[in-house]
Amino acid sequence: MDDFKDGFKQSNFPRKGGFGQIVTPFISGVLGAGLVIGICFGTPNIKNKLVDSNPNSSTPFNTSTSDSAISADLVDLVQYSDTSVAVAQKVLPSIVGIKIKYSVNSLFGSSEAEATGSGIIINNDGYIITNNHVVSTESSSSYYEIEEASKMTVTLFNDTTEYEAKIIGTDAYTDLAVIKIDASNLELTPATLGNSENVKVGEFAMAIGCPLGLESTVTSGIISAVNRTVQSDDDTEYVCLQTDAAINSGNSGGALVNSNGEVIGINTLKLSGTGVEGMGFAIPITSTTDVIEQLIQYQTVKRPYIGISGIAVDETTAKRYNLPTGVYVYTISENSPAKQAGLQKGDVITKIGDTEVSTVSELNKVRNTYKIGETISLTIYRNGETSQIQVTLGETPSNQEEKANATNQEIEDSLFNRNGGNNQNSGSIFDFFNR
Repeated sequence: MDDFKDGFKQSNFPRKGGFGQIVTPFISGVLGAGLVIGICFGTPNIKNKLVDSNPNSSTPFNTSTSDSAISADLVDLVQYSDTSVAVAQKVLPSIVGIKIKYSVNSLFGSSEAEATGSGIIINNDGYIITNNHVVSTESSSSYYEIEEASKMTVTLFNDTTEYEAKIIGTDAYTDLAVIKIDASNLELTPATLGNSENVKVGEFAMAIGCPLGLESTVTSGIISAVNRTVQSDDDTEYVCLQTDAAINSGNSGGALVNSNGEVIGINTLKLSGTGVEGMGFAIPITSTTDVIEQLIQYQTVKRPYIGISGIAVDETTAKRYNLPTGVYVYTISENSPAKQAGLQKGDVITKIGDTEVSTVSELNKVRNTYKIGETISLTIYRNGETSQIQVTLGETPSNQEEKANATNQEIEDSLFNRNGGNNQNSGSIFDFFNR
């Protein structure tokens, strides 16, 4: 303590009132400056000028009032979390797990296999929508044959009971299906369907389903793109919503929902592989409503029908065989609208109405904008001449094969014979259809 006193006495502060003479003016100056700054910041215009005048300001958002500027507000992470929790709690009771058992016959004998998927409850009667590829198990190759599902069950949210389900209708073209359980003694929670046409890039998105059999799994992200055209393994094209919310095997048929807990899409596809991350796709819900209604009412989707199988003639093939680009008619079904209208094998369809078509997908897309019973004008190329043929569209038969019966080699032979044996094509890829 004595050292402290000695130190204080030996300090440089002036004696005999000098300390007070310095401190008093200093405090007065500080108070005055504070008063001026307070008045300036209390006046909005002055405050803004003071803040904006610093070119090195660390403000995280653009505060410019220009019309072209994008303004942003701070978001409380608690509010974001609360939104996610609320959406999950609302939608989870509407999502089901689907389990399918089927038989596989191969060179090594028969065995039973199991697959899983997801579904969305759409009404209190037990109707559930999902993907066609979830419930349609029939397929075959040179090595095996997968038979139709022998049993299908559905598991509800927070309920381990497996309820037996039956297929009401399927549609391979849109990859949609409707199944049903007996809901007479159940209290179901139908999902709220939103409007996918109002979806914007960057908005909140949550995927809910049963990936890898893990029921009631929730993942979140944003809408990465809208109206994204993607192609499945069987070359079918879909126009989808793209999201970075994690979608894995078993999520198919589940829901993609917005921040209001409304279903905006049906999770259907994902891209996988080295260097691929966060690329999932969902069928926009607004595009499914008519299909779902028809599947419930008719067990199928009634679509217009021409009745041909064919291949796409691209520019390379067109030059090689002296043909226009379009769709080469390979076969014509008996008693079909095409047969009745006079279409012939070897015709190349170049237009439907005023719309040019160069691929099978384009032809199908334009054709589906018409109704059954309507007459369409097909522009065709035959024997060096172009003409129009009027075709009255029929209804696609329920037993109509979706793929052409012709093989690549048969089609190559057809083009080879049609052009006098001048076949220089090797390894070209053809696009098939039979509708």
